[in-house]
Amino acid sequence: QVQLVESGGGLEQPGGSLRLTCAASGTIFSNNVMGWYRQAPGKQRELVARITSGGSTYYADSVKGRFTISRDNAKNTVYLQMNSLRTEDTAVYYCNAAIVPAPFEYESIYWGQGTQVTVSS
Repeated sequence: QVQLVESGGGLEQPGGSLRLTCAASGTIFSNNVMGWYRQAPGKQRELVARITSGGSTYYADSVKGRFTISRDNAKNTVYLQMNSLRTEDTAVYYCNAAIVPAPFEYESIYWGQGTQVTVSS
């Protein structure tokens, strides 16, 4: 069983910063791509950023230059540093990971439970 546990959400003012953390636990043979998605009320879930085990990153245009994704492979943990927050960043943020649980098993996609980020004055 693989679990993803997020932390670090909360209420922040526009222009402020928050840091999200997601730790994967359980039986993990390899942890390939980890990422963050978000879903605002009434909108579809969208990709915010992702990072490979080798450190290659991708960012949505809406967060480029403001958000930074990083990971600690030894800890199977991914981080999302969010700076210069805007009201439109308000959403539930979900951690996502592509993990092979054991040798010769298929890669599966796992999701965290989500953490609320609210940006408001």
